[in-house]
Amino acid sequence: MAQMTFSLLVLYLTILAGLLCTIEARSRARAYLEAQCRSTLYTDLCVRTLLPHANKYDLPSPQKIAQISLTTCLAKARFTKAYVNMVAKELNKTKNPGEYEALEECLYQINNGVNQITQSVKELQQMGKDGEENFGWHESNVQSWVGAALTDATACMDGFLGDKIGSKTKSMIKTRFLNVKELASNSLALLGRFTARHRASRAIKNP
Repeated sequence: MAQMTFSLLVLYLTILAGLLCTIEARSRARAYLEAQCRSTLYTDLCVRTLLPHANKYDLPSPQKIAQISLTTCLAKARFTKAYVNMVAKELNKTKNPGEYEALEECLYQINNGVNQITQSVKELQQMGKDGEENFGWHESNVQSWVGAALTDATACMDGFLGDKIGSKTKSMIKTRFLNVKELASNSLALLGRFTARHRASRAIKNP
């Protein structure tokens, strides 16, 4: 009986130690990510986006952080595109041209946004791989494309639909565009943090 009690105690302590290590790792990862996200406008969203990709033993680099944020933004933009397409098809079925026209501009903007963010993800992956002389060119491309996607999302939210679309559908579309807008904004800030650190590192190595 005493031996069984001792074995159970050992098992309990082992499990407890594992849980404490996990909590500590997530706490350190969160602190690291909060520091990385300070430059963003939507800090809580930034940390939530990055936290699943970090732990105490494998904290993502500034470039990887920018890539994760931008890839997440792309996934949300594609989801928004699919939703807006679905709504547009339903409006076509009901043969309500006024409602469809009200949505058409947003459909055009999110299609553009998906293309721009897709290009940006590919461009960010190339930064630092094909020579320092091309680094600034890749950076400029990413800034331009993500900035354009951010403008498109903002334009849709600020000026679309009027009273021609039901309030519930309008609210759901705006919520999705808002999420894309915030992720795009964070991605630009994280890109800026990465490129600033990259240039500082190069300046130290090549004074």
